[in-house]
Amino acid sequence: MAVYAIGDVQGCYNELQKLLDKIEFNPANDRLWFAGDLVNRGPDSLTTLRFVKGLGKTAITVLGNHDLHLLALSQGNFKHRSKDQTLAPILAAKDRDELLDWLRRCPLMHHDKKLGFALIHAGLPPQWDLNTALKRAGEVEKVLRGDGYNYYCTHLYGNNPGHWSEALQGMDRLRFITNCFTRLRYCTIGGEVALGEKGPPGSQSAGYLPWFAVPGRASLATRIIFGHWSTLGFHQAENTWALDSGCLWGGKLTALKLSSSKPPKAIQVSCPGYQIKQGASFPLVW
Repeated sequence: MAVYAIGDVQGCYNELQKLLDKIEFNPANDRLWFAGDLVNRGPDSLTTLRFVKGLGKTAITVLGNHDLHLLALSQGNFKHRSKDQTLAPILAAKDRDELLDWLRRCPLMHHDKKLGFALIHAGLPPQWDLNTALKRAGEVEKVLRGDGYNYYCTHLYGNNPGHWSEALQGMDRLRFITNCFTRLRYCTIGGEVALGEKGPPGSQSAGYLPWFAVPGRASLATRIIFGHWSTLGFHQAENTWALDSGCLWGGKLTALKLSSSKPPKAIQVSCPGYQIKQGASFPLVW
């Protein structure tokens, strides 16, 4: 059985199919890990969501910020609704409720002990080791799957609090956890997150480091796969592998073949850059 981790698809369904053809994906034997952001901005989020959901136990998907944005829209939180409305077909689909119910039950973090890899969408603050991160992810997952779902979605957006503390409670606690797992790129050695920093390493404000490069971070011993950071591109450093290689923007869609005993192997397909062709721009507000 082969296991492949795949970077941010964001509705680029045709490129996903090309990538699966290239790796000769066999759903009877192989498994797929999706690093979040299945939807939004690309040309066919609805078909992408239906396809991945239809893979059943063959695929594992962690939630990204764009996936959570879709859930927030479905619950009436229109704070960051984009004018292009690429998510509108999902919200109007006859199987909308089934798709959204499946999505809200996806995890924020996946860890395979046997394979020796963890999967997240964005990053971890330096204070969290693997076990702590899994526990924090579980807190948000419980709310998403329970009676607090609507409240969570309607109070989701925001950059505060900026530091982790065990004393955090309620939505402040849930928002910090969510922001780390789905939005984090840079932070300080002390764990202050900088959610407004979105460029490649070297472009950030003084005092901030890529989350994976913070000296002594507690999760260093864990092999971590993540997406989210298209300006970083495919990147391996500090026991992490970044898979968002900018398919949406004319880059590549990346799969990483995972093994417990061999170095991961990257396979890529080129992407045409739908939004660049259309001349569209998107505010990176969340």
